[in-house]
Amino acid sequence: MKKRFSVLTVISVLVVAFAVMGFATTAAAGEYPDAPVRLTVPYNPGGATDFQARIVTMRAQIHLGQPMVVINRPGAGGLIGWNWVVTTAKKDGYDLYSYNLPHFIAQSIAFPDKAKYNIRNFEPIGNWGNDPAAFIVGKDSPFNSAKDVIEFAKKNPGKVTCSGAGLYVGHHIALLQMNKVCGTDVKYIPYTGGVPALMAVVNGEVKCGFNNTSDAFRSQDRVKILAIADLARDSFIPDVPTFKEEGYALDDTSCNMRGIGAPQGTPPEVLAKLADAFAKMCKDKKIQGKMKSTGSGMKFIGRDELKKVWEKREAFLKEALAGL
Repeated sequence: MKKRFSVLTVISVLVVAFAVMGFATTAAAGEYPDAPVRLTVPYNPGGATDFQARIVTMRAQIHLGQPMVVINRPGAGGLIGWNWVVTTAKKDGYDLYSYNLPHFIAQSIAFPDKAKYNIRNFEPIGNWGNDPAAFIVGKDSPFNSAKDVIEFAKKNPGKVTCSGAGLYVGHHIALLQMNKVCGTDVKYIPYTGGVPALMAVVNGEVKCGFNNTSDAFRSQDRVKILAIADLARDSFIPDVPTFKEEGYALDDTSCNMRGIGAPQGTPPEVLAKLADAFAKMCKDKKIQGKMKSTGSGMKFIGRDELKKVWEKREAFLKEALAGL
């Protein structure tokens, strides 16, 4: 009886132990996140992507249960930061990134050897906004319309310079389109982000620039916004015409969509929780109010729909960039 009791006791103990281990594992998995979440922004502090990311995530403590901490990794139009995400970031839900469209897809097409990222190793979580490319000049510039710049550029081929936030970002694509459509030879000067690109216009380092509408909106005391590369006027700057209204067939290919994602390999249950929390952030009235006060248009797209958007945009950009 002692032997039988002993064996039964051991079995019972093992069953309880495994049950406890299973409960502990389940409990641990259900605790995500139990520490602050890091959000890599691949641009300089103060630019549109950076300050919008900080606004959209400012109530993450409420909707996710932990704060999101922005970490800036600028350079090469986002390439340095996004490469870090793919090669180094943890895949546990604690390392996220902000993306910019068309930037990261265009770069993956244009620089397949340098860009380690594409739509297959990035996981979308949600899109928060849309920011058209605005064509700007300094406040003291003699140019008062897009036509003024374009006509001057035609008469002075290769002598007009234009700033933007890096290679194959929306700003670069807008200029490529303008050169093709208008028959100009404006030289593109890439900077490390929207802020230095805008300051290059303000300081007269370049004659013009393509920048984020939201940044241009907040800097109207230092720049003149001549046109936007979109299909319709922007509600924050309703007096500024589109290029199409000015007679130049630039479309919305260069419009900058922004959101957050995670590295491929992040657990599905974590992605689902993040997607749910992010949707709540974008619907938060305080966040919406703050975005509106800074001239930042919001355009929420959920995870499932966003996957389709990425796929369609990749196919579109492959054809568009080949033509440019």
